[in-house]
Amino acid sequence: MTAREFADDAEGGPPQKASIERLLEAEPRLREHVERLEAHLRRVEERRRALLHIMGDMNELNKRFGQRRKAMLHILVDYEQDRRRVARQAERLDNSRRALLHILQDVHRSNERLADGRKAMIHIMGDLRETTEEVQHREHELRDKQEQLVQAGKLATLGELTTGIAHELNNPLNNIGLFVGNAIDHVELGIADRDRLLEELRQALQEVRRATAIISHLRTFGRAAPVSREPVRINGVVRRSFSLLHEQLRLREIEVQLDLCEDPVVIGNAIQLEQVVINLLTNARDALADAPRKLIHIESAVREGMVDLLVRDTGPGIDEGLEQRIFDPFFTTKEVGAGTGLGLSIAYGIVKEHGGTISVVKDTGGEGATFLVQLPLPAEPPDAAR
Repeated sequence: MTAREFADDAEGGPPQKASIERLLEAEPRLREHVERLEAHLRRVEERRRALLHIMGDMNELNKRFGQRRKAMLHILVDYEQDRRRVARQAERLDNSRRALLHILQDVHRSNERLADGRKAMIHIMGDLRETTEEVQHREHELRDKQEQLVQAGKLATLGELTTGIAHELNNPLNNIGLFVGNAIDHVELGIADRDRLLEELRQALQEVRRATAIISHLRTFGRAAPVSREPVRINGVVRRSFSLLHEQLRLREIEVQLDLCEDPVVIGNAIQLEQVVINLLTNARDALADAPRKLIHIESAVREGMVDLLVRDTGPGIDEGLEQRIFDPFFTTKEVGAGTGLGLSIAYGIVKEHGGTISVVKDTGGEGATFLVQLPLPAEPPDAAR
């Protein structure tokens, strides 16, 4: 199955594909229309320059006409002395008048063409404004679709986390039942050990808080992320992401090593950055399915105004030539039905929106894959961060 056919299966069929193709087909027409508008504006500019040349010629002719009028006055004074010369001057004056009439007619036609050009330019500006509004509307729709795609990827991740979260909640619930059962037994048996009862109830309350924190974090991650930006602690993002996948990784006997530097802070969206880390962790988790050594190493560091976040695994690695294609939407190296091909693409888009980069680091050791996420540090230290 090709990547495009797989996209149809993953996104619900051809309607979504057709919408994207219509957007792509509309782009050449918009560009062609803009080029026609620019060509028409150039023609209007050429006409304006021609009009300026004509006006200059008119000024020159007016000057010559004035000189000829002066000559005519001299001719009239000397009329009696040289009648033939006056006749010749009169003939030349008549010719000049005819030329002036032709010039005036040309100027009139040029004015009419200029008026038509102005009207056409007004229509063109109106069309251009409507086209700009349509492009902005399309961009807004595309942005909405991208946000929906990110949310869909997040919900798909939550679906994969369901089993691990169930196991994660099972432990505190069992402990709560044990502590509360012990307290009930003490009350029923009439054992008046107040301190022991309080200790059992405190333990039960602590487990309730633990379960509540897990559910609260799950709900926070599942809801649509706001577009606002705020100070975010990268190490906190890594730990919260790891807490959601901890049980899944434990059940698969995958070891995780955290090598985090002093807590760096970036400006961004905590939920979106958690989604990036979770996507990288789930990608590493799947890569370690058949690996003899199952280890994920997460490292953070600050270098030259950037926060570097490295996620390494000991899986089979990435084939040569696929370092860039793996970030393409719907591209996956997994078996059919084992992945959507959206995880790394969504992570790529989120990191780009935060002004950073995500790339595959070629490991000379030849073991596993290494992903590098780089995010810019703020120019000034923020007051508080999540």
